Amino acid sequence: MNRATALEIVKEQLTGERYTHTLGVTETAVELAKLYGADVQKAEIAAIFHDYAKFRSKSEMLDIIEEQKVSKEFPRYGDALLHAPAGAFLVEKEAGIKDKEILSAIYWHTTGQARMTLLEKIIFIADYIEPNRSFPGVEEVRKEAYHNLDSAIIMSLRNTIQFLLQKGQPVFPETLAAYNELVLEKNKNRKVRCLNAR
Repeated sequence: MNRATALEIVKEQLTGERYTHTLGVTETAVELAKLYGADVQKAEIAAIFHDYAKFRSKSEMLDIIEEQKVSKEFPRYGDALLHAPAGAFLVEKEAGIKDKEILSAIYWHTTGQARMTLLEKIIFIADYIEPNRSFPGVEEVRKEAYHNLDSAIIMSLRNTIQFLLQKGQPVFPETLAAYNELVLEKNKNRKVRCLNAR
């Protein structure tokens, strides 16, 4: 599917503001894919469709999650997470996107997960830093994303986790798993560099 067709399909599903956000995520994802050697076309399509189900009814999304045997964790951690797994299903069913990497990037774009693929990382962080986003801490993450992808994801996850904790809200298990894995990997690499410097 080409970009123009994908955007035409998605535009019908979104508000004007969310469509502008989608364009921002798409441009950011393409830039990062080129920078880090990911498949640019897959990054573009995943970014275009990442919020496909954003404005579906809660009942429809819950039905999809139940019927598709999606993890029961999603409904427990808030309605804002539902559009990602529901969207992956609807994008395959309604838009005919069959690529498993693209669908997985859509599925995990709000929460992240442990052992994220490069494409999943790119869509996750592009959604966080796209140019229309404006909130405390985003500029630092935006700059870091073009220097060290994993470090930028750690920063974004830390910001999200701290935000949820301050509001007394639970943190989705895979979000914590993603953060822990990346921090442990970063610390391991730092230790190796220190040992090599001796």
